[in-house]
Amino acid sequence: MLKVYNKSFRGTMEKDCLKEEEPPAQGFMQRFWPGVSARQWNDWKWQLSNSLRSLQALSELLSLRPQEVLRYDSLLHRYRYSITPYYLSLIDFNNPDDPIRKQCVPDFREIDFQKVGDSDPLEEEQDTQVAGLVHRYPDRVLVIVTSMCAMYCRHCTRKRIWHEGESVRSREELAAMIDYISGETCIREVIVSGGDPLIMNLDLLDWFLGQLRTVPHLEVIRIGTRVPVVLPMRVTDELVQMLARHRPLWVNTQFNHPAELTPASIEACDKILRGGIPVSNQSVLLRGINDSAEVMTELCHTLQRIMVRPYYLFQCDPVMGVEHFRTSIWKGIEIIEKMRGHTGGLCIPNFVVDAPGGGGKIPLQPFYLLSVSDDEVLLRNYEGMIIRYYNPGHIPEQSWQEPDVQQRKKVSAKQPIEVKFSKKTFGAVETARYKRRKANNTFIKEG
Repeated sequence: MLKVYNKSFRGTMEKDCLKEEEPPAQGFMQRFWPGVSARQWNDWKWQLSNSLRSLQALSELLSLRPQEVLRYDSLLHRYRYSITPYYLSLIDFNNPDDPIRKQCVPDFREIDFQKVGDSDPLEEEQDTQVAGLVHRYPDRVLVIVTSMCAMYCRHCTRKRIWHEGESVRSREELAAMIDYISGETCIREVIVSGGDPLIMNLDLLDWFLGQLRTVPHLEVIRIGTRVPVVLPMRVTDELVQMLARHRPLWVNTQFNHPAELTPASIEACDKILRGGIPVSNQSVLLRGINDSAEVMTELCHTLQRIMVRPYYLFQCDPVMGVEHFRTSIWKGIEIIEKMRGHTGGLCIPNFVVDAPGGGGKIPLQPFYLLSVSDDEVLLRNYEGMIIRYYNPGHIPEQSWQEPDVQQRKKVSAKQPIEVKFSKKTFGAVETARYKRRKANNTFIKEG
């Protein structure tokens, strides 16, 4: 039996979302923001200016002892925090394992595990072509337009830039990105990220998106944001109208737990959708938060009901300070295994690992193809049944080659596997980025 976290909007979502949200009445909320009105509570600028950011506020919130204050002071010097009143109000402080608290409240394990992992495991900095622009895949680029977020996720893959402070790219820096994109005709898509682009100055973001739209070969813009999750009142009519002017544009957000899907966050997503902008969700697999098929299924069912597509389930990156969030890769495969066939395909995200060294996203799934020959394949379905399936004709010529299995050697765990590497591999263009990754890969040899 699945636990339902948000019964309030079942069947009455439209009615609930149209009402102005009242501020919660918890004691700690009144202690921090006494007498806050509904109008203030629903003002995103009030939310940002009243976010918890200081050591003193954290000490009051958690009733810290003096020795804990010293440890948190050290932690916050390395990894800052900011929690909007709205997102803080979702925490159940009677639950020590509350999934909202784990994502936003600083944890000593962030410094206990800081020697584990890498500051930049995806090598974004090595793939940076101009300040803030990462070009890894052939036809798309990532642009980091700000380092500011409404709430700093404790599992953030870019914790390395937190010590640089909060900033927004200047118009000159944004123009340099436009110049690079204009000169690279292979680029058809731009992912605008940060930080969170949707808390930038609206005029500056509008200008930047408008400049992107002047590039003839650019087809699609994507925006990565957690604003609908942590600051839903920021999704105003004005913001949506501005974004809609720059379509085709997609919004990718990150709901990690059903408890984040409130009437306010649902309304934010609905506004974006009604502006003609598709919304997809990219969850991160997080230990103790969503690492079960039950929680992930409830999350994805709810997302489907509000017309937000479950797109990715990311294996948590091996970043310094987030090791306590990381699960085994088998846990992600297990979740997909328990969802596949038991719920609709639109509810099932793609489980992916973002490969260290800038290797890109690698999809992982349970093993359904057991064997293959020229005339048949052996398959396993979601119920565990083994099925023979006629494979018509012979295997056609391919533009790619699998590594020669005869070249594999039985070696100890400490020895690298030698696999003949084919230059004919589909998509293997000998760019400088590709050569760098191949040179660092101990599992392949030129053949």
